[in-house]
This record gives sequence, C-alpha cells and structure tokens, in this order.
Amino acid sequence: MSGTQRAPRARLALASLLAAAAVVVTGCSGPPQPSGGAPTTLPAPSTGVSAPGEAASDPALARFYGQSPAWADCGGGLECATVQVPVDWSAPDRDEVGIAVARQPATDSSERLGALLVNPGGPGASGVAWLRGGSQAVVSDAVAARYDVVGFDPRGTGASQPVDCLPDAEFDAYRAATSDASTPEGLAEATAQDEAFAQGCEVDAGLLLGHLGTVDAARDLDVLRAVVGSEHLDYLGKSYGTMLGAVYAQEFPQRVGRLVLDGALDPASSSSDVTLVQAQGLEQALRAYAADCPQRSGCELGDTADAVVERVRAVLDGARERPLATSDPARPVTAPLAFQGVVATLYNQTSWPYLDRATAAAESGDGAPLLQLADAYAGRLPSGQYSSNLLEAFTAVNCLDRPVDASPEAMAAEAAQLEQRSPTFGRSLSYGALQCSVWPVAPTRTPGPVSAEGAAPSLVVGTTNDPATPYVWAQSLAAQLSGSRLLTWQGEGHTAYRRGSACVDAAVDGYLVDGVLPGQGATCSS
Repeated sequence: MSGTQRAPRARLALASLLAAAAVVVTGCSGPPQPSGGAPTTLPAPSTGVSAPGEAASDPALARFYGQSPAWADCGGGLECATVQVPVDWSAPDRDEVGIAVARQPATDSSERLGALLVNPGGPGASGVAWLRGGSQAVVSDAVAARYDVVGFDPRGTGASQPVDCLPDAEFDAYRAATSDASTPEGLAEATAQDEAFAQGCEVDAGLLLGHLGTVDAARDLDVLRAVVGSEHLDYLGKSYGTMLGAVYAQEFPQRVGRLVLDGALDPASSSSDVTLVQAQGLEQALRAYAADCPQRSGCELGDTADAVVERVRAVLDGARERPLATSDPARPVTAPLAFQGVVATLYNQTSWPYLDRATAAAESGDGAPLLQLADAYAGRLPSGQYSSNLLEAFTAVNCLDRPVDASPEAMAAEAAQLEQRSPTFGRSLSYGALQCSVWPVAPTRTPGPVSAEGAAPSLVVGTTNDPATPYVWAQSLAAQLSGSRLLTWQGEGHTAYRRGSACVDAAVDGYLVDGVLPGQGATCSS
C-alpha cells in the first residue's frame, strides 16, 4: 500500500479500558518477590469515621459529606446504595447526580482495615459491574478479608445517570462509519457525523455533560471516601482509574491513604501525545502476538513474526477496500470495526487465539468473528442493545480532560507521525481530534504533571508491554507523585494485578494489607 492511501478513521477513539478477561488465580506458599531495593513499611491506615462535612469549606457541602447511604442487599453478597453529589461542584445548591455504589463487606470483620474503593478504568467502565463479576477478579482473598471492597459508577457512567448519545441502531452505524478525513469532502462528512453524535450527547445529558471530567469525578470520590467511613482514601485504580486516583491525590493530598495505580495514564500527556504513544504500544503488542504465533499450536498465520503481522495488516487493508460479509447483511465489517476487533484481542495473551481464528476467517471472506470481537469490545449484545455506555462516557470524559488541535494542518502532521510509529494501526487512529473539536462544552482540565506534596506514598504498577497504557506512562506518573514507588511487571497485556503474576499480586497485597511498599526498582518477571 502506498503512503498516499488513507484509512477510514476509527469512529471512536481507542479506549484505554480494562479488558474483560477471566483469570484463574490459585494460592501458593511463598510467592516470588520482586527484585529491587529494600521495601518500606508504612503506618497502618486509619479506620476512624469521618466527621460529617469534614472536607466542606462551604457549608453547602456538609450535607453531601454527612449523608448516610441506604445500603440494601443487591445479590451476590453485595450491598448497594446511591450517594448524591452536586452536578456542578461550584454551585452545590443546584442539580444533583446519584452515584451508584456497591460494596462487599470484609470477610474477616475482626481484622477489618477499612474500605477500599476500586475503579476498573475506561473512562466509562462500571465499578459496580466489575465487583458483580466476582471480587476475585478485582482483589485477592487476602485483601477482601481485610477491606470492604467498594465499586462505584463514576458520574455519567453505568447506573450513575449515564450519558446516552444515540439510539442503539444509530450507534451501530456511527461505530461502523467510514470517511477519508484527509480530503475536504471526507472531512466534512466526518465532521457532520461527529456533530450528530455530540448533539445527541448534549440533548441527553444536559448540564451534566459539562461536568463529567476527572476533576469532578475526583471530588465525588472524596465524598464516597467520607460516606463509607474512611479518614483517608484507600484505592485501587486500573487504567483510567490511575488518572482518577492521581487527580484525587493532587486535589486532596492530605487524605491519601494507600493508592494502587495499575496500568497508568500520564496526566501530563496531551491528547496527541496519548494517541501517538498508544499507537506505538498497540504496534508493539501486535509484534508480541506475531512473535508468539509460530510457536503456538493452532496459529497458522506464518513462520515468522513479520509474516504474521503482514497477514493481520492485509485483513485491515482489505476491510478498507471492501467490507467483510457477516451473517447480518446490514452489518458488514468496515475498517473501523475490523480495527476494533483486532485491538480487542491485544489486551491479554489469553485473547490471542481469537485473533488467530478471526484473521483466518477474514481471509476467507468471513467477517463474523471480527464483528463478534468488535461488539464484545464495545459491549454490544447479540440483541442489538449495549450492555453499558462505556464508549459514550469515554468520549464525554476525554473531551473535557484534554483539549485538542483539530486544525487540518495539525491533524495531517499527527497522521503522518501515527503511520510512522504504527504502520498497522496509525491510519485508523488518525483524525480522532475531530470528535472533541465539535464537542458542545469546553475542556475543563489542562494536561500537566500532578503534584501531591504531603500525600502518603502511592504504588504505581506498570507492565512493560502494555498495549493500552504503555509502560512509559507508569514511569512518568511514578516520577510525578512524590514518594511513590514503581513496581514493574515484565509481561504482556493491559495492567498487572490479578492477571496471573504471583509476584505482582504479593507485592500489591503486601502494600494494601501490611503497608509494605516495594523497594526502589522493584521488578517482577513472572
């Protein structure tokens, strides 16, 4: 393919969400310990109950900090409630939004340390749904014994007044739509499609749409901390959840308890930086998959990594030229859907065999396996309904968190860089700035390093070949958070904790349960 050909851009930017994957973890005695310097033991977390309104410099906030949730059994050993917060924190007497919360009480109440709030990523992923999937996927039995594990749906997400931008059938079409934004005609077409999406979001969300950013969510998180009875925030954030945790630490450094930030985003990165680094991370992940393929039973895509990569690229290029047929004539696999399907398999090594089969099927003209993967990535059910609003919330949050430069010159320059860094995926990620350039509300945050002077030390966890949140971001975040430690997992896939490394799990558990922070340069290789 010549360098002058352009791929239809993906209609929705790549979400750095926590990929859903079932991981079976068995207990073992004497798990491997990370290499590195000497560990540090921290003071025990405080378990006293917060005073109502303790964080409220404005008396109008006292009723939010002082509320008592009406916890009720909601099945699966969980208790659920709704916590009210202001839509606009600068005008707390105006509208409110209810935050859906679920908790699993500590299984050993006699040794309870407090509440551990958890966020699975996105932005837009549901913490309530994450916990409903079983606490073992979230934390170890050792952590669940000592903490009430509390999942929540951030504002605009899940059951917390979710933003719903388009009817399901129209959202299908938006996900699949193609346009060549490098031409004036294609740019106009893409802009019109993005404007229709944005207008749908505005009509549905109203005032809330301008208050879905991470700073607002961090303020909500402080209310949740107070109403579950914690003086300090103990927290596990994965993927985007690291961004939320880092912003919380900047906003409320004196209330930071034990923060685990796994699969880090870099708060200092611009929108363009994020796209460029993530594109490179995806290319590296594809290379890891391709190197493994010739050695794996059932993968017959080539005898070398280069050969495997070329076959995957050929499938993506073919979908650009001619969409792949599926059993539903109304839903052929266009280039954006093919991109989503391939990317969905790169978050976890256990998903690699799905890419084997989807690639082979696509080569024979059958796009159904790729469509299934793309739909799973987007949370689309066989009924045509969507199980969540993750992709809509993802856009709504990111457009507030990071300004974009959508001038034709800037987007063309970025497109050239993307193709250089990621020959496979770069073109699909090009011209993504259009979506936020037509957003109805202005950004509310300026990217920059976080500062949390005086906060307790945090634990940042980074995976060396993470496709969604590349390792360089974990290094950057650890450098920004004063006193934090970086735990490195030399592995594949998105995030590290509870993904099969006994070494990583032991280090994170040691920090949360015993207050032992890994030493400088701590590294797990298994």
